[in-house]
Amino acid sequence: MARHLYLGVFMWQSARNDRLFLVLLAALIGLAWVSLLAWGQSPYSRFLDHEALTDITGEDVRLLVFFVAAWTLMIFAMMLPTTMPLIALFRTITSERPNHLTLVGLLAAGYLAVWMAFGVLVHVADLGVHEASEKIPWLDTNGWVIGAGTLMLAGVYQFTPLKYHCLDKCRSPFSFINSRWSGGNEPAQSFRIGLDHGLFCLGCCWTLMLLMFGVGAGNIGWMLLLGGVMGVEKNMPWGRRLSTPLGITLDRERGAGYAGPLPATVGLLVAPRLIHSP
Repeated sequence: MARHLYLGVFMWQSARNDRLFLVLLAALIGLAWVSLLAWGQSPYSRFLDHEALTDITGEDVRLLVFFVAAWTLMIFAMMLPTTMPLIALFRTITSERPNHLTLVGLLAAGYLAVWMAFGVLVHVADLGVHEASEKIPWLDTNGWVIGAGTLMLAGVYQFTPLKYHCLDKCRSPFSFINSRWSGGNEPAQSFRIGLDHGLFCLGCCWTLMLLMFGVGAGNIGWMLLLGGVMGVEKNMPWGRRLSTPLGITLDRERGAGYAGPLPATVGLLVAPRLIHSP
């Protein structure tokens, strides 16, 4: 009788802790959304636009801190929700360890580190595009090609084996953790699991986040749209089937961009921000 009572109390306490953890994680994600929304309405909203930020940081590189802050908030807001099943499962697996919160934090840190590195890489590449457009008059005049090309890349990538390989890894949190968690050096393993999951998540979603970079971190509407697409792909039972219509939609917009004037969707999404028009 006492044993059953103990098990009941233990299970109730464990479920209560799990709910509290998920509430706190959701609150952190919500705070990131609210912070971006408030930033977008403030006098400093221009720092959310990488186009404007590129011009400013050319004068003072220290202002890159604004890019880092905006990108970090965007990753918290968009990507952490898509990986909540893995984080919650890992928290459950490690809940009996006294340092389980540290282990979960290391996993999240590894995951975020991948996306932070991607943000830096894309920003550096964007600087190269700006320099090229200044040296090549045709590219500066036909900046829509960059937007259409980005959409083409994002669309075609949805049909590649690499996309589906990475997506399948993201959709199987239990097998992902089980194949990498052996209970050895737990802090290092926790960080490595987050790092590996971040790499597969990057392999799945990097072209969509490239579009998000073009839009700017302050565009809440596109954050909701693209974040929703990535969340459904990774977590819903039928999410894997979303890649095909997504790729077709992106390629249709690309085709419209090449056929004539840049369509409104492409113009809003990428081109005006990738090439600075005089």
